[in-house]
Amino acid sequence: MIKAILIDDEVHCIDTLSILISDYCPEVLVMEHCMSAKQGLAAIDKHHPALVFLDIEMPVMNGFELLEQFKEIPFSIIFTTSYDQYAIKAIRISALDYLLKPIDPKELVTAVHKVQVQKAPPSAEQFRMLMDQIKHKETGFTKIAVPTAEGFELVPAAEVLYFEANDNYTHLFLKNKNKIIACRTLKEVEDQLLDFSFFVRVHHSYIVNLNEVARYVRGEGGYLVLIDGSTINVSRSRKEVLLKKLVPDRE
Repeated sequence: MIKAILIDDEVHCIDTLSILISDYCPEVLVMEHCMSAKQGLAAIDKHHPALVFLDIEMPVMNGFELLEQFKEIPFSIIFTTSYDQYAIKAIRISALDYLLKPIDPKELVTAVHKVQVQKAPPSAEQFRMLMDQIKHKETGFTKIAVPTAEGFELVPAAEVLYFEANDNYTHLFLKNKNKIIACRTLKEVEDQLLDFSFFVRVHHSYIVNLNEVARYVRGEGGYLVLIDGSTINVSRSRKEVLLKKLVPDRE
């Protein structure tokens, strides 16, 4: 069982999430419902949960300010929030999980599954990255957090040549010839990369760093040759989007 606590200042949100967890995530044992960040801190100290469902927008102390009370965070977190473009961007870039209200049961199950397969809670570096973005509203993201079976790696985005799908995992191929296996689908990785305009999905199996493209070879979909000699197929359905990125003035 995964010991969890719920922290949200809205009663109906707490009640709804509790019901969804009971119906769809029987492996999660909810230890306590908390109506404020202060109550949440006391519950964390009391129960030592493995997972915290944490609302972002709360009075007096919000979810991010709650996290700042810890030197190290020994539990996994699933943020719950109404749509907040900047907060979601920062969470996504840090490879942390969030659920948009009203919560979709399928997304809840997916988020809990990620917690189950992760061998360690998020790293201190991930939370530093998150808080830096939240506090300073930085838009010049330079690294991406990559969740692996062992934990997380922070990788400079510019060092990635391409991403390749492998069932429920994604392989990252780097300039230094190393390969990292991310515990995320390619679609989840694609969502995380929305703020890096030089990454483009060119095939159902590939996302490519356009800065590493040496040439495009025509064909039904064609293919790309990267600077390191790698070849990447381009699907017919994604060809036009790719060519507009490579040659912006192309008619």
